Amino acid sequence: MTETEYRQLADAAFAHIESVLEHAGNDLDYELAAGGVLEIEFDNGSKIIINRQGANQEIWVAAKSGGFHYRWQDNAWRNTRDGSELMQTLTSLIAQQGGGDIRFD
Repeated sequence: MTETEYRQLADAAFAHIESVLEHAGNDLDYELAAGGVLEIEFDNGSKIIINRQGANQEIWVAAKSGGFHYRWQDNAWRNTRDGSELMQTLTSLIAQQGGGDIRFD
């Protein structure tokens, strides 16, 4: 994949995540910072951090339960270890950290 293709796919993923969070109707705080880092903060003080890793053409996620790397494969961002899909994982991670039922798929 070219750098341009990676950027377009990553931008689309981040835009989708932001759109879902914006319309979720709960009190999650989130911010897209410079450099393409999206931080989601929960009432309990914990965070999920999602960022682009352009050199690897990946999206990385850091949560209380660990760190995850996603690469574009089979028309989805897939975990490089177990093949799970990014949006499904975010749904689970947010629920685990106390953010309620927010569906990204």
